[in-house]
Amino acid sequence: MSAGGPGRVRVKYCGITRAQDAARAAALGVDAIGLVFHPPSPRRVDLDAARRVAAALPPFVTTVGLFVDAPRAEVEEVLAAVPLDLLQFHGEEPPEYCRGFGRPYVKAVRMRPGVDLHRVAARYAEAAALLLDTYRRDLPGGTGESFDWERVPGDLPLPVILAGGLKPGNVAEAIRRVRPYAVDVSGGIEREPGVKDPERMAAFMQEVMNAGYQAARA
Repeated sequence: MSAGGPGRVRVKYCGITRAQDAARAAALGVDAIGLVFHPPSPRRVDLDAARRVAAALPPFVTTVGLFVDAPRAEVEEVLAAVPLDLLQFHGEEPPEYCRGFGRPYVKAVRMRPGVDLHRVAARYAEAAALLLDTYRRDLPGGTGESFDWERVPGDLPLPVILAGGLKPGNVAEAIRRVRPYAVDVSGGIEREPGVKDPERMAAFMQEVMNAGYQAARA
């Protein structure tokens, strides 16, 4: 499978902390929501909040748990308490760690200078997808900044989830240029960290739909 693929672009709203934001995202038609379990993050949720968010979702919306170099016991504790469908690893986790929880997983790749995405894809061949995010030394994610989309090759063997600084004003262009399997947004639809803005949520989804419509007519 190439970086893109046939059909519509999927959408994940990440950093969800409130049940009402999860319900609104689902009503807009998102495919997945992300729960952050990385303690330093301003979007981090505890187990009770995560359960409330998961309970607000209808069937067929994927619940993703995001971890950053977490101890194995910590991930297992979350899995025992929250119905996660997919795991997202945002640190330096090796493949044997990522595949050791009985769940499909996405491996995030911070687009630092010189990263070889073909080599990463070969190393994490069992991953469901690669999530490409902006590199900043002090932040494992949620930078609010985009990277050079021209760095994404079109012949990767894994689906590409494009992240990093996406917002209503640039997501359609990002889709046209990268043709990813999915897009992932957090800060670009927020009122403040962890609190989503209803108008921005709706505008982002509309721009994704517009990009798909334009691609279909091209």
